[in-house]
Amino acid sequence: VQLQASGGGLVQAGGFLALSCAASGSTVRVNSMGWYRQAPGNKRELVADISTDGRTNYADFVKGRFTITRDSAKNTVYLQMNGLKPEDTAVYYCLLKYTRGFSTTLYDHWGQGTQVTVSS
Repeated sequence: VQLQASGGGLVQAGGFLALSCAASGSTVRVNSMGWYRQAPGNKRELVADISTDGRTNYADFVKGRFTITRDSAKNTVYLQMNGLKPEDTAVYYCLLKYTRGFSTTLYDHWGQGTQVTVSS
């Protein structure tokens, strides 16, 4: 299983950024994909995730500002981040939850992380 994340960067407060994360692997069956973030000294926390049937889940601190979408055909998840705040500064990680073949065992696979920095 491989995850290729892109996006991120430096933006001023009030600006926007977009992240994307593509999953690949011949026997991967995606269960859900999502984004987490971790700021220095903090625990990794959920930002948003989306299941294969389109159900979304957002952390309260991003509701109304961030939007998660997916392209099932490409096994890709996107995170549109609007109205960014300095406190959104963190490394953002993509998380893939998947099964393999006919197994029902659910696996987690983390992407490499991408830095988002919001200046005040």
